[in-house]
This record gives sequence, structure tokens and C-alpha cells, in this order.
Amino acid sequence: MKFAVLFGVCVLISGVAIRLSVALAAHFGIMDRPGGHKQHEASTPFVGGFGLIAVLIGAAMLSDRFFGDSLLFPLQALILGGAVIFLTGLADDLWHIGFKPRFLVQAVVALSMVFIGGVELRSLGELFPGVQIDLGWLAVPFTVFATIGLINAVNMIDGIDGLSGSVSLVSLTLTAVVALAASNPAYLFIIVALSGGVAGFLYFNLRYPGNGRARVFLGDNGSMLLGFVFAWLFIALSQGDAPAMTPVTALWLFALPLMDTVGVMLRRIWLGKSPFRADRYHLHHLFIRAGFRVCDVVVFAAGMQFLFALIGVCGLLLAVPDYLMFWSFLGVFLAYSLAIARPWRLVPWLRRINCRMGLPSVRVRGIFVGYLPRENCSHFIGLISQGLGSGYDYQLSVYQTDRSDGDGRNVYCVINIPSAGNEHLIGKIRRDALRMKKRIARQHGLEVRLFMCREGENDLRGTYAPSALAQRSRIADRRCLRSTLVYSIERGQRAIQGDHAGFELSVPPPCL
Repeated sequence: MKFAVLFGVCVLISGVAIRLSVALAAHFGIMDRPGGHKQHEASTPFVGGFGLIAVLIGAAMLSDRFFGDSLLFPLQALILGGAVIFLTGLADDLWHIGFKPRFLVQAVVALSMVFIGGVELRSLGELFPGVQIDLGWLAVPFTVFATIGLINAVNMIDGIDGLSGSVSLVSLTLTAVVALAASNPAYLFIIVALSGGVAGFLYFNLRYPGNGRARVFLGDNGSMLLGFVFAWLFIALSQGDAPAMTPVTALWLFALPLMDTVGVMLRRIWLGKSPFRADRYHLHHLFIRAGFRVCDVVVFAAGMQFLFALIGVCGLLLAVPDYLMFWSFLGVFLAYSLAIARPWRLVPWLRRINCRMGLPSVRVRGIFVGYLPRENCSHFIGLISQGLGSGYDYQLSVYQTDRSDGDGRNVYCVINIPSAGNEHLIGKIRRDALRMKKRIARQHGLEVRLFMCREGENDLRGTYAPSALAQRSRIADRRCLRSTLVYSIERGQRAIQGDHAGFELSVPPPCL
């Protein structure tokens, strides 16, 4: 019960701190402006770290109510290192100080973690049967290397709204299970407090009904702080005389950020580029390129991280040998790296998953209904209009083609809905299309599907054909069809084009 109260209090602390920071962000210029490799279109405060540092400070004030003075020393050392990392990230957000000064500060903070906090990576566990890998004099440099890696892994996965926070919250939740199973209430206290801070941040950062885009970003100040706390937790819980978990378990608990960061950096090196040069080849970028909505990408990524972390926790609780867990992780990492190294293969595969799962794509521009007899147009237009929901504008256009199938079904309708990338509107369009399919398609033998924008790399029509020649022939046949606009109406307006308007398209039917 007390941990539930702690979580709620920390959610409140984080939310209030972020809300106050937003009010000051514009005045002090703490804004992430669009441009370069960034995908957002509006200036957004990157003040997520303010909520996290406020939670750590608040947790220090609350710790005596939970544990007396027993937790105060490691928490003080954690806050000291976290404050330095937070300020360094904030300076990078404001002035873009470059990766070399950042790495230097991160190394110094990692050393303070060793010599002030007493947190040091001394053993890697039994990575080979019967062979325990103790680091000896390499313990300090390896701790520094691991800490820098974890700090930047969170930073690099922070690419779309809600992603880094959701993945981090999943990792923290499974890490809390480990601490609880090991009866380590001190670190369970820190994990629960930080989880509350991340949850408070996600209220502003996630996309959900009523919040179409992130109101704040985590920023380098927040992502670096979060990565530092992860490094502290994983090393502290996996070392000592009675560790709560093995070092290999930490790999699984942090699998997705770690694999994505290392995989992308290896790809850059393979292409002869700097491993620290930003690009759009992270996994979440490839999902976006494949047409997934941001909210769907976050769900997929959080689900993947939950699966990886669950494997690690189950392996720990079932006492699976370290070497089996380690080499299994390397196998998964190898497969992951090969997949993201070939985006020209992965992106079409992800598109196919999107289609087969029936998920709405960001390329959705409306609904296609066809083919129907010309003489029944008025009846079907009424049914289609009844199937459309309220809350958005649309233009319903009826086209007649010159196809000659002999059944007289040569008319189709396109409901053009200006979604402008609004993911919640796209979800509503999908639900309307499914409802229309149940009411119209099955009863009258019509085809109802989402109307997609097919331009450049978004055109899937030649991707999955069993025969490339047959597919090209089929596309050519479709492009030869001519369509004439015979009727068009907008919601709330009278018809803007009457029957036999005579407007003939010079381009192929948009959804054929």
C-alpha cells in the first residue's frame, strides 16, 4: 500500500514540476524547434527531465518515512550524479555542446558513481559454462563504459512521442519485480518513485484522445538522467554478495534501447559514417516509414520491450544458466541488427504486417467503396452517408469507369476525408470503414477499404506480388482505366457536381 501511495505522490510531483517548467520554457528558450532530422512540426518544451529530477529530490525527502536513514546515503549520491547529468543534458538542449564534452561529463559522473556511491560492475557472470567472468582491474573502466552506453541508449531511442517514456516504464516495472522478488525494499523504493516520475511525464508526452501530439519532450536533460538512473540500478542490483539479479538479466531488462542503439551505430560504421551522426534508421523511424501511426509504434515497442524483459525475469526466477541467457540475447541482437541494417527489406515487411493486422496507416485519406451498379447509386450513397460518423468533414465523390466485366458494376465511391496526419481521426475513419463493411459490403457484395495516399515509397502495389511481371501487367491494366466524375457532395453542402458533370480524370482512379 505504501508503494502505491509513493507512486501516486511521485506522479503528482512530476506532473506539477513539468507543468511549472512549461510555463517558463518559452521565456528561457527551453524549446525544441523543428528542423533537421526531427519529425515534429511545432516548437515544444523539452522539460521532461525537470519532472524526473524533482521526483528524485522528493523521494529523498520521503525516504525517512519509509526507511529512516538507511536509504539516504545511496539516494544522495544518486541525486548528486543525476543533477550533474541533468544540467549537462539541459546545456546540450540549449547550446548543443557536442558529444565529446557530454561523454567527458558522463565519464566523470560514472566515476563518482563508483567512488562515492560504491556502485561498481565487478563481474559479468557465468558467460561460458563453468567460467565466471570477473573484471578485476577492468571493473572501473568497464563501469564507465557501461554507464555511458546506457545513458546514450535512452537518449537515442527518444525519437517519437511517448516512446522512450513507455519503454522505460516497462523496464522499470519488470525491474521492480526483480527487486521485490529479491526482498530489496531500498531499491524498490527508488524504482517505484522513478516509475511515478515517468508516468507523470507520459501524461504530457503520450498521444491519446484529447492530446493529439506531445506537449513536452523528454529532452537530453531527461533522457540522460533516466539513462544514468538505469545504469545505477542495473549495476547495483546485479553486483555484491547477494545480488538481486545477474548482469545478463540487465541486458534483457534493457534489451530494446540497447539493441537499437548498438545496431544503428554498427550500421553507420558499416556505411563509413560517424556512429554519432543522427539519422532516421532507428526501428521507430522504420515503423513510421512503413505507415504505422506513432501511437501504434509506441504500443509495438513497449510490447517488444515487455517480452524481452519478461524473458530476462523468467530466466532469473527459473535459474536458467547465465551463459544460455547471454548467448540467446546475442542471437536476438544479431537478428535485430541484420533486420534494421536492411531497411529496404524490413520496411515492406512492416507494411505487410500493418495491412494484415488491419491497423490504420498514416497514409489514410478516406474510404473507398466499389463497385456498384450505376442505377443503384442514389440508394448506396444514402447507405454510405449513414455509415459515416460525425465530427469530421468529407467529400463524397462518385466515379464511373470504362471497365467491362459484364455485371454492370462500373461505379465506385471515394470518401475523401482530410486527416492531415491526425492519428485519432485516422482511427475513427478506420472504425467507420469497418462498420460500413459490416453493413454494406457483406449484404451487397461491395468492396470497402481504406483510401490510401500512394506516392513514392508508400505505393505498395508492386511489393508483394508472386510474379513481378504479372504484377506490373496488372498495374498497367489498372492505370489504363479511365474514370469520369459523375457526382460529388460535401458534408453539410449541396452537391457541387451533378450527374454527368463531364469532368474526366487525367490520372488513374486513386484507389484502383
